[in-house]
Amino acid sequence: MIIYGLSTCGDCQKARKALEALGKDFTFRDVRADPLSEVELGVLIAEFGDRLVDRTTNDWRGLSDWLKHSEAEDQLAAKPKLMARPVFQDGDTYYLGWDEAVQQAVLTE
Repeated sequence: MIIYGLSTCGDCQKARKALEALGKDFTFRDVRADPLSEVELGVLIAEFGDRLVDRTTNDWRGLSDWLKHSEAEDQLAAKPKLMARPVFQDGDTYYLGWDEAVQQAVLTE
């Protein structure tokens, strides 16, 4: 399993701790330190669409009007921090966020 997120993200930290407590094997990838390639980003956009961009952050509000109205790929390429997180990749299955449904899916597999 791969978790994509930010090392400073509270939900990412909670997810990592929960998986570690269960002894689950995973890799964490900080998308700010190690940005997604175009191909990786394309896969996540195909899976989640515009939901992959977190529009509730100060970073999103600080974007130029042009970038706010551009495609999600352009926004995330310009500012990786805008990615909604965490994103879990478990083989060919992807999960977004850390709500109850995602927790149940990744913690019980």
